[in-house]
Amino acid sequence: MAAFVSRYASAFLDVVVSAKLDTAAIDAQWNDFLSTWEASPELRDFFSNPSVPAIQKVGILDKLNVKLGLMKELRNLVAVLINNNRVANVAEVATTYRRLLKESQGIRAAEIVTSRVLGEAEREELLAEVAKLAGGKVDAKFKQDPAILGGTVVRVGSTVYDGSLRGRLDRLREELASS
Repeated sequence: MAAFVSRYASAFLDVVVSAKLDTAAIDAQWNDFLSTWEASPELRDFFSNPSVPAIQKVGILDKLNVKLGLMKELRNLVAVLINNNRVANVAEVATTYRRLLKESQGIRAAEIVTSRVLGEAEREELLAEVAKLAGGKVDAKFKQDPAILGGTVVRVGSTVYDGSLRGRLDRLREELASS
């Protein structure tokens, strides 16, 4: 990720927080804009074309905005990205903004890998334990990997908690090899 992506995302988060905007509405509008962006290679090519003046690109953005109905703050962010020749990175800015928003709300991202599909009660119990490990709320993504044989591998930020059978066997092998 380019350093400027984080700066734009952080500045946009500051605007959202200071203006007390509805973050769920902003998120939905991001989804609308990004869906349109991803669905139209012509649109991406037009906005990325250096021979088209920025003022013309912003004019097309405003015509597009009639249909999308973006809040002025989000529309202005996209216009700033256009004016600074950074609009090709709009999806990265959105992803980084969402991550920063969750962090500011005390929500940590987690990846939970299990060897089998968990039932709803097991998921809830595991989420509660992961929240304790993370020291707060977690936004967890569950994955299934039969290669871990059993147990769970949890990744919160850069910290990995390996409670898998495969991990235990690997640690036992290392211990026996070093003896």
